[in-house]
Amino acid sequence: MGCETLVTASGRPRRVEIQRFPSNRRLVTAAMRAGRRMAPMYGLIDVDVTRANQLLAAHGPPSSLTAFVVASVARAAAAHPEVHAYRNWRGQLVTHRHVDVTTMIEISTPQGLFGLPHVLRDADVRGVPDLTAELHRVKRQPASSSSGRWLERAAPVATHIPGTVQVMYAVMSRSVAVRRRVGTVAVTAVGMFAGGGGFGLTPMTMMSLEVVIGGMTRRPRVVDGRIEARDILDLTMAIDHNVVDGAPATRFAAELREIIETAAVLSPSSQAAI
Repeated sequence: MGCETLVTASGRPRRVEIQRFPSNRRLVTAAMRAGRRMAPMYGLIDVDVTRANQLLAAHGPPSSLTAFVVASVARAAAAHPEVHAYRNWRGQLVTHRHVDVTTMIEISTPQGLFGLPHVLRDADVRGVPDLTAELHRVKRQPASSSSGRWLERAAPVATHIPGTVQVMYAVMSRSVAVRRRVGTVAVTAVGMFAGGGGFGLTPMTMMSLEVVIGGMTRRPRVVDGRIEARDILDLTMAIDHNVVDGAPATRFAAELREIIETAAVLSPSSQAAI
């Protein structure tokens, strides 16, 4: 919308560009505001994914590590449904007996790159190759996701009507009917952008359970009494303390670690059951 240029004494031009705030970023800021009512309880855990990486690479074509973590989180959440419970409009506690996982997929838009939220339905009973294929399809064709179609058609208008997006998030966070459409658990990956190890911390938005996939590095671990170099993945777990206490959160984390480190969702028996 405008540009200002100032030339300093050294002769170097200092340019400042001013433009409209992108409508897709308005969705992000509204999501951050929606999470202010939550009381996040964070857990930083590192898990051994050596066996999982071997199995993922052996699959043809190779399956996604993100899809593997999504499936693992969904299985653990299905075993401990209290960790993704929430309160509805009446203040009642709502617990879902299925697990739909919302994850972020970076896509190109006219306003630049954007993390598109996409819901992986019934992630607790689906195989990793199936989830991988869906993630790749949405990456190639954002309109194949319902949120991608909404972003393309309605978001430019909705984000410029004062209060619309805030009301939308309020409804999504409290309505059982809407939650059936937008998911109950969130998994997002940030590790592949920075490289190396490290934990990602993010404000909670709407889901009572959010897992952030951080960095992965080779680190020493004791295996059967011997020190070995292993693939270690950093995960951040955030749970709304308003609805979940520390003990259930710890049991969920322990089960998640077991599922990931044994690569349970990649075992032949698990795939056959699915």
